[in-house]
Parts: sequence; C-alpha cells; structure tokens
Amino acid sequence: QVQFVESGGGLVQPGGSLRLSCTASPGVVGMYAMAWFRQKPGNERELVARISGTDEHYPFYMDFVNGRFTISKDNDGLYLQMDRVEPEDTAVYYCNRLPPYPTWGQGTQVTVSS
Repeated sequence: QVQFVESGGGLVQPGGSLRLSCTASPGVVGMYAMAWFRQKPGNERELVARISGTDEHYPFYMDFVNGRFTISKDNDGLYLQMDRVEPEDTAVYYCNRLPPYPTWGQGTQVTVSS
C-alpha cells in the first residue's frame, strides 16, 4: 500500500515563507506525476500545483498561486516552496500521485496569521 508523509507546515505570518516536503513509498515520486493539494475547513480538497513525471519536471500551478509557490521533486521527495503566503493559504496540505491513489497521508497544517 502506497503511503505519503507530509511535513513542514506550521504557523507563519502573512508574507512569510514555508517549505513543505513529502515522502512516499519507494519509487512513487520519481516515477509518476505528483501534486500538492490542500483542503480548507468545510471545503473540498483542491489542487495547488502538479509536476510531471518526466525528466523535465514540467510544473503547473492553479491561478491562485500567482507566482508565489514553487513545486519540485527529486529522488527523495516532493516539495512545495511557499513564498509571500496569504491568510487564504491556510489549509491542510497533502501530496499524492496523479491520478491520486485512494489513500492519503495525514497532511501538514499551514496556518497563515499575524
């Protein structure tokens, strides 16, 4: 069974930065397209960014990212560099393959507040 472990979340002030990390069962991150998702209280889980499974690692970002986040991956994991965070970025962040496996990790809580 594939497992995902997210980390790096926390409390950050508006305008600050965080770096989220995701590890997965061996071979998953390197072989497949991967993505970061987030879920706000009372809302459905939504896509934040994705990165291709090819060597070129093409990224894609949802419009609300607006140039503030950077998704990357290597053989060890998947990452999301979050800069200039906003209160609206407050959510639990998850990683998964694309298309998503049915099992999800615990996620990592990001809270943006002054």
